[in-house]
Amino acid sequence: MCIAAFVWQAHPLYPLILLQNRDEYHDRQVIFTLLSYYLDKRKHSWPTDPVAWWAGCDILGGRDAVAGGTWLGCSRTGRVAFLTNVLELHSLPEAKSRGELPVLFLQSRKNPKEFAEELAKEAHDYNGFNLILADIPSKSMVYFSNRPEGEPIVVREVSPGLHVLSNAKLNSPWLKVERLRLNFKEQLENYGKGEIPVKEMLQKLMRDTVKADMSELPGICSPEWEFNLSSIFVEVLTPLGCYGTRSSVALTIKTNGEVSFYETYLEKGIWKERTVNYCIQKLKQIEIESQLN
Repeated sequence: MCIAAFVWQAHPLYPLILLQNRDEYHDRQVIFTLLSYYLDKRKHSWPTDPVAWWAGCDILGGRDAVAGGTWLGCSRTGRVAFLTNVLELHSLPEAKSRGELPVLFLQSRKNPKEFAEELAKEAHDYNGFNLILADIPSKSMVYFSNRPEGEPIVVREVSPGLHVLSNAKLNSPWLKVERLRLNFKEQLENYGKGEIPVKEMLQKLMRDTVKADMSELPGICSPEWEFNLSSIFVEVLTPLGCYGTRSSVALTIKTNGEVSFYETYLEKGIWKERTVNYCIQKLKQIEIESQLN
């Protein structure tokens, strides 16, 4: 499970500010072995590598060590893609890996809407997902989901503003979604129109362990499991070991093309951090031209 909060085209310095938590089992190697033997691998989060540039391409992001996909990635040309799984009781064992969807977009030359409309034709080959696709230079962002099953898939343009995506539809009023939206909005108001200290913001917003009341749960899976997943930052002991948030990311893109991808991640029981900075040349060129004019 994951949760992401993002500000799109609503800040004078940042076309995009994105915060995201990714949840999976903490003991990567042991859990990988156990789940491989006992359970259907497509129903679970799998071992992932920290953020880095991928060899042989211009994709920056974490990487699924088994299927080779990602839950969040960006490119040197200014494309961004991220997804969350949909919380559902059953999944298809033969389904394609959802982690390939951001990768396919980042490697594509189609604009977000064109790519999403093409993908919609085969979206039911995957278990439930929510997908956000963006092209920063063209100021285009779309959202679509392949759930609920049986309903037509609608590709929606994402409006400027603050949005939160968890394991249901975009901006669904789950407690952690509403809580993250309110706290994020408050932080943005505190920092105003200037630079945002994203590390500080990530710590304040994405380590929140407040859980929902039992009466506020969506009623999709077992109440106990839903309760344990109902906080922004997740940590729960299971028969297979500790499951919860192993990675928190802050991705910021400035109007001048400067990109900062900061990740704090759990490795062998220790929280580590990594930052990768680069520049979207097309945005940099646009800024230079506007200054000359």
